[in-house]
Amino acid sequence: MLRSKGKQLVFVTNNSTKSRADYKKKFDSMGIPCKVEEVFGSSYSAAIYISRILKLQPPKNKVFTSGESGIEQELASEGVRFCGGTDPALRRDMEPSDYAAIADGSALDPEVGVVLTGLDFHVNYLKLSLGFAYLRQGAQFLATNVDSTLPNSHTLFPGAGSVSAPLVKAWGKEPLALGKPSQAMMDAIEGKFQFDRSRTCMVGDRLNTDIQFGIEGKLGGTLAVLTGVSKKEEFLIDGAEVVPSAYVDKLGDLRG
Repeated sequence: MLRSKGKQLVFVTNNSTKSRADYKKKFDSMGIPCKVEEVFGSSYSAAIYISRILKLQPPKNKVFTSGESGIEQELASEGVRFCGGTDPALRRDMEPSDYAAIADGSALDPEVGVVLTGLDFHVNYLKLSLGFAYLRQGAQFLATNVDSTLPNSHTLFPGAGSVSAPLVKAWGKEPLALGKPSQAMMDAIEGKFQFDRSRTCMVGDRLNTDIQFGIEGKLGGTLAVLTGVSKKEEFLIDGAEVVPSAYVDKLGDLRG
């Protein structure tokens, strides 16, 4: 319907476990027409920031990542070298020898200059220890997103922010987040798609990411959809911090 009215569409997601190509396959399976170029995920946002803003230089031009293949695919698409991630050698318990190897630096890659966290379904003490060691050596701390929860199967599970929380606690500093509601992500999207913010509406189901993203980005409007995380009771109260321009019970109501 939106395409038939000549609207430009951009699919913006904080889910770092999937790449743009992965989302294209998902949309295809649902019968939703979409081009890879129309998808802008937090993994891609992080890859763009690292490659085009940070422009890492030797000898510290590699990323240690805690996350799934979506992050790796997007880093690779931007020519960013990485380690960690889905490496099967890290999907194990911490051994006594690991403590000594991390302490003396022999377990660390000397080229790592960034620690990038995302939703990791295989997070463990070994990965957290390596990430912490790299931060202590001066690596920059980035996150694809810091969502506290992940909606799935009609309930909530720990999100990327919850998974990386032990590292945040140990380091004592928050990472630079490159997903919604970060305006670094908004600027990157605007730079790629060249849209008019005053004529753009952010549609989403979460107040503190989607709707806040649109409000802080000074978009023309924000539309909350009530089939996800946030409920109308959260913003239809006096003193609500994040209030959408409008809301619908489900996305299909737009056709009504």
